[in-house]
Amino acid sequence: MKTQILNSKGDAIVLNAQEQNIARHNQQIMNSLGYEIDMTTLTAISKRVVEQKFFTVRPSEFLPVRVGEGAWSSDILTYRDFSIAGDFETGIQNTGASNARLADADAGVDSITVPVINWAKQINYSLIDLNMAARSGNWDLITSKERARKKNWDLGIQKIAFLGSTDNANVKGLLTQADVTANTTLITEKLSTMTATEYTGFVAGVVAAYRGNSNFTAMPTHFIIPEDDYNGLVAPYSESFPNISKLSYLLEAFKTITQNPNFEVRPLAYANQAQNADVAGLNKNRYTLLNYDEDSLRMDIPVDYTNTVQNSINGFTYQNVGYGQFTGVKAYRPKEVLYFDYA
Repeated sequence: MKTQILNSKGDAIVLNAQEQNIARHNQQIMNSLGYEIDMTTLTAISKRVVEQKFFTVRPSEFLPVRVGEGAWSSDILTYRDFSIAGDFETGIQNTGASNARLADADAGVDSITVPVINWAKQINYSLIDLNMAARSGNWDLITSKERARKKNWDLGIQKIAFLGSTDNANVKGLLTQADVTANTTLITEKLSTMTATEYTGFVAGVVAAYRGNSNFTAMPTHFIIPEDDYNGLVAPYSESFPNISKLSYLLEAFKTITQNPNFEVRPLAYANQAQNADVAGLNKNRYTLLNYDEDSLRMDIPVDYTNTVQNSINGFTYQNVGYGQFTGVKAYRPKEVLYFDYA
């Protein structure tokens, strides 16, 4: 058993106690068959690949993603509470009347259940594959297989986070929420192609539209726009102000109106009509104004990507499994999210 394992960069990789025990056991079995393949190295490869990230964009930069809670559940149940207290004035007392009846203040509660989806994929290779790959001297078979599976998980979670699942109608994405209102009047063309007058009118009305939609109970924190439009916002705000881009003008306006210096404007390719044309109910350019808060909307990953240690029953064929659990995105307070659409 090696006391220290190095990856291809020469950095030490430390196995936990359970991994060391499994690796030691598997190594003893294989060495007894007359050949030596150090399973601790394979374990180290798996750990290194799992630590890498293959997201094109990180979903957590656009919406809250909660990882590690509710592991192995079939559903995640979230309660919402409501105030049932009536108008404030109903509590005003008439001291001149005897036995004046007190108004009631109460609270109600409901629940939302989101299904948890199980995911697993295996990789396989044989003793022949390992020896042939080793002979080539420039191709790491196991790392390649692990990387392909991890990338499959990361890009799959990314797509689910924004567009939902094409196979399961109960798994929605950020851009496909059924309960979220879509405003189709404020944005009728790309922001980057608007005149200065049109752009000023949009900036003046966008937060007001959100506030009205949320019954003036929330302020937005993120504005997510189609990437092709975002890229065009580097253009000057107007000929009179060539040193101010449309993006800078928009961002400063949001920060000022919301009184939030950390307000973010983010591009998203999935919001382009060309990228979502095949998604049922979408097929449009979709702009999203939201409140980045777990109580407002959230995606859960109860079990993040995990893989088992490579093992063999017959000493010739090896396999291991990568697995995880995830949910779609759910708007728990749909009025705190607002879409702006144009086709």
